[in-house]
Amino acid sequence: MGSPTLGRGQPDLVRGDVACKEGKGSKLQVLDQEDRMSPLRFGLLLFPGVTQLDLTGPAEVFGNVAGSEVHLLWKTGEPVATGKGWKIVPTTTFDRCPPLDVICVPGGSGQIALMDDPEVLDFLRTQAEQARFVTAVCTGALVLGAAGLLRGYRATCHWMSLDQLALLEAVPVPDRVVRDRNRITGAGVTAGIDFALTVVAELCGPGHAQTIQLAMEYDPRPPFQSGTPSLAGPALVAQVTEAASARQTARLAATERAAARLACAGAT
Repeated sequence: MGSPTLGRGQPDLVRGDVACKEGKGSKLQVLDQEDRMSPLRFGLLLFPGVTQLDLTGPAEVFGNVAGSEVHLLWKTGEPVATGKGWKIVPTTTFDRCPPLDVICVPGGSGQIALMDDPEVLDFLRTQAEQARFVTAVCTGALVLGAAGLLRGYRATCHWMSLDQLALLEAVPVPDRVVRDRNRITGAGVTAGIDFALTVVAELCGPGHAQTIQLAMEYDPRPPFQSGTPSLAGPALVAQVTEAASARQTARLAATERAAARLACAGAT
């Protein structure tokens, strides 16, 4: 029996017979008959300390692609506690994971430990070899970087950690969603929905992504204009930065260790 997935039984918001794939020159091409017979497989890393919305926002979007398989991935099948303590059950373990069309790493405080975890980094490298898109949301981009998967790529992540991407040989870009070849990254937390719609548009065409966006009634109109550092102003930025200072210190240390490993690997 195969591993359970989240994408089965969803409404036909995006029909599989008109799915697309990326061809040469980054242009969309209609899938051939053989490809249409296979579901699009999305895999999202579910790890202790993950930010729930980083994970479930994209999973909700991907699960609305008709016939898709959405795998929540971890080392074991035991429930995993998110950063807020809520538990989510993985649907697929690393050793049972099929080849994925899209591999996605969310962010969260637990991301720090992943950067020093060879099992996780090896799994990401293996999946990246055949994935159509290698992706991340929020500080998950730093995990991709630690695996050496963002070298020379433009990328984004949460604004507090954006500058750390350069230590991992990526090119930091302060945009909400950044695509560079087959790497797609989203900024902090809520950007995961924008990110996922972008991924669906690349795989299946903009019209299909628009259908999902409407079905989800995704039309964000925040009550306050404080969602980015430039909008929030210096005082609020300083307050939020100070509150996260201990975590950011630990995150930077993990990034520096990963950068040192990348440098050693590059020298051999």
